Amino acid sequence: MNEKLEQFKKDIVKKRVAVLGIGISNTPLIKYLGRLGVEVTAFDKAEKEELEPALRSLEGLKVEYSLGPDYLEKLWCFDVIFKTPKIRFDIPELLREAKAGAEITSEMEVFCRLCPARIFGVTGSDGKTTTTTLIYKILEHSGYRCWLGGNIGTPLLDRIDEISGSDMVVLELSSFQLHTMRSRINTAVVTNLSPNHLDVHKSMQEYIEAKKNIFLYQNENDTLVLNYDNAITRSFAAEGPGRVIMFSRTNDVDEGVVLAGGRIVYRHGSRELDIVAADEIKIPGVHNVENYMAAAAATADFVKPTDVRAVAVSFGGVEHRSEHVRTVNGISFFNDSIGSSPTRTMATIRAFRDRVILIAGGYDKHLSYDEMGEVLAERVKCLVLFGQTSDKIESALEAEVQRSGRGADIPVFRCASMEEAVKIAYENAVPGDVVLLSPASASFDHYKNFEERGNHFKKIVGEL
Repeated sequence: MNEKLEQFKKDIVKKRVAVLGIGISNTPLIKYLGRLGVEVTAFDKAEKEELEPALRSLEGLKVEYSLGPDYLEKLWCFDVIFKTPKIRFDIPELLREAKAGAEITSEMEVFCRLCPARIFGVTGSDGKTTTTTLIYKILEHSGYRCWLGGNIGTPLLDRIDEISGSDMVVLELSSFQLHTMRSRINTAVVTNLSPNHLDVHKSMQEYIEAKKNIFLYQNENDTLVLNYDNAITRSFAAEGPGRVIMFSRTNDVDEGVVLAGGRIVYRHGSRELDIVAADEIKIPGVHNVENYMAAAAATADFVKPTDVRAVAVSFGGVEHRSEHVRTVNGISFFNDSIGSSPTRTMATIRAFRDRVILIAGGYDKHLSYDEMGEVLAERVKCLVLFGQTSDKIESALEAEVQRSGRGADIPVFRCASMEEAVKIAYENAVPGDVVLLSPASASFDHYKNFEERGNHFKKIVGEL
């Protein structure tokens, strides 16, 4: 029996509970609380018509609603408030409720607190989803019963009764989910850190502090996996409460996973375990070599090297991440809609052998694009831009032209839609070319999320 879970069930039914945001994670949360007999008030800034499918799924439960632009006016005198990740913790209404004694939490934080299984949590600016998926697949290949959640998979709190102590839970955790996280993560992985989400976080330092919550509540029996090649993540080693394992593609480390002679190797004291050759990994790019190194480090105590290799040689990648859509008249189209930051897009471009036709641009997260200019000049043969960040991306290329003279011959096109972008890219391609959607920007100026953007791209390419 999960005693912590049973106590939670007894306690929560006695409390006034608010849920802020009726979305992907919170709709299952409301259902779960409703099944326990909790009277829930659900808040959302969207109007009833926009939420119709979710509201229909909640019929029959004890749920009151506060919807529309003034939805927070009724947020008074609650005992527990579950907030959706993208609502900041320091808005006046939440600060007032916290001061009055309310517990401000989230579906993910409560799940991590109550989960009986070992939890692997993965965060970082880039590589989170692929690394999370690799850990899940490696553990699954080794014979564990595994659960995938967080930013990917399904919300897990409403399935917690099915999870046993011998299972493995693998979570992708964003800075928004970690901002208020105070729960223990047994194996924490930080893939890398670079400026991101500065449209939401007040500063880079706030973003870093949020990410650190993935390991700050560990104990001496837990494990922290860090990227030695990233200065910010390397600095976290001094703060890790438990064992720290480094991975490095370009440096030598005594304890951890390194790239030696083109092979991924796990070093532990005087022992070396050979895992897989980098060129055997099915998904391309040095960033994916790093993702495998992180996954190998995280799972080292639980699987054999052969389990890692079996996944490496067979796994073809995650949707919207350097995903081959189709080849039309010798022109290959790739969907990397997950590329919502300059660092991610630069890594993806470098994974291709030849220069690409790049479709980029989107919602402005207030990131710097300065470093992108060099990669554009070296690795892009045609640049197609649409969205808020178009000026920034083109300016980065122009600055590189001024600095080095490289990239002056790259044609740059501006357009107003994905349809127009694909049409221009296709018209400027010849057999053997790669057309890559990797926006280096978020999707919110035109789409609900990167998945919708990527699916729209795939639909257009499918109709060529």
